[in-house]
Amino acid sequence: MPALVLLGAQWGDEGKGKATDLLGGSVDYVVRYQGGNNAGHTVVVGDQKYALHLLPSGILSPGCTPVIGNGVVVDPSVLLSELSGLNERGVDTSKLLISGNAHIITPYNVTVDKVTERFLGKRKIGTTGRGIGPTYADKINRVGIRVQDLYDESILTQKVEAALDVKNQMLTKLYNRRAIAVEQVVEELLGYADKLAPYVADTVLVLNEALEQDKVVLFEGGQGTLLDIDHGTYPFVTSSNPTAGGACTGAGVGPTKISRVIGILKAYTTRVGAGPFPTELFDEDGEALRRIGGERGVTTGRDRRCGWFDAVIARYATRVNGLTDFFLTKLDVLTGWEQIPVCVAYEIDGRRVEELPYSQTDFHHAKPVYEMLPGWNEDISKAKSFSDLPKNAQAYVKALEEMSGAPISAIGVGPGRTETIEINSFL
Repeated sequence: MPALVLLGAQWGDEGKGKATDLLGGSVDYVVRYQGGNNAGHTVVVGDQKYALHLLPSGILSPGCTPVIGNGVVVDPSVLLSELSGLNERGVDTSKLLISGNAHIITPYNVTVDKVTERFLGKRKIGTTGRGIGPTYADKINRVGIRVQDLYDESILTQKVEAALDVKNQMLTKLYNRRAIAVEQVVEELLGYADKLAPYVADTVLVLNEALEQDKVVLFEGGQGTLLDIDHGTYPFVTSSNPTAGGACTGAGVGPTKISRVIGILKAYTTRVGAGPFPTELFDEDGEALRRIGGERGVTTGRDRRCGWFDAVIARYATRVNGLTDFFLTKLDVLTGWEQIPVCVAYEIDGRRVEELPYSQTDFHHAKPVYEMLPGWNEDISKAKSFSDLPKNAQAYVKALEEMSGAPISAIGVGPGRTETIEINSFL
């Protein structure tokens, strides 16, 4: 049962799309198991760049079946727009499967997300405003709308009424907004039913049967480990579980079927939105990382906050995910630095701390303890093997591997599909 989980080992934006696409030619199914269109994956194929927000990256690999699992929240208008854009570029999207149990992001979820974040002011979380959090809240509160509800108008109407009973009270009395009409929402959602129908399936059955037939299934997380609702830097997190355990609940497969867990690590660190970030840079180095690395959010369009590599976070990701391998991306971005700082521990109230603090307060006060590693000036984008890398680049990779607690099995040396050094096969 060759089932692999591929996930971000930092705060997201590590290059999961490239890693998924690299494996796509050998994989039968690629499954998104959590998140929504608040995630963005950039995949470069030849001279073509594709920005995917909701669709699994495997949709760009012929012969691979892309799956949107039950743990994903789906904005139908965004999904259909994304499919249309790929079709116009000649990409075959007909194999896509969508779980009938996936929850729908409704227009009122988007409205609630935006007004709530605005109301929080300085205390805002930094959400994308796309309705992700409120949709997951509805799911937990059992007033959510699922994809399968689009095919029973009576059930759909009842569920929308139940959801809006409370939300309209909040919108009108707390936020001074207009009430949202049930009929309008129902009409809009029903308008998506026929367009989505060819893709809707019992994906739990499909995936388990595929694994029983020794098909290769890749489970793709939408965000990074430190954005996990349970294991991330709460409350500055997403509303679902991008960690490895989320693959089981978000796709409907048992943990005994997972054979490998691959963490994607950027050779430095970035994050988008608010929240603590011990190695964040506010100087010329930070600006250089942002410029050279093209650090702008695929979905949000926001500049990413940039900092040096944080080995404390990497070790934490190894532990909570049970990582078997790392895929190190964007090593080429570090070319040109005489010395490269790496955070090996934190200083908190005068104490040296080797592991991620359990306390939110401690993490907010954590100061990085750096170890300086020698840099390199040689262009590494044409490197095809580990031995092709400059000695200092090799030493940097080996140091990160030792500090992080799992082998680095692949290295990204450029944005292109072929600009990857594969040290150990993931399959």
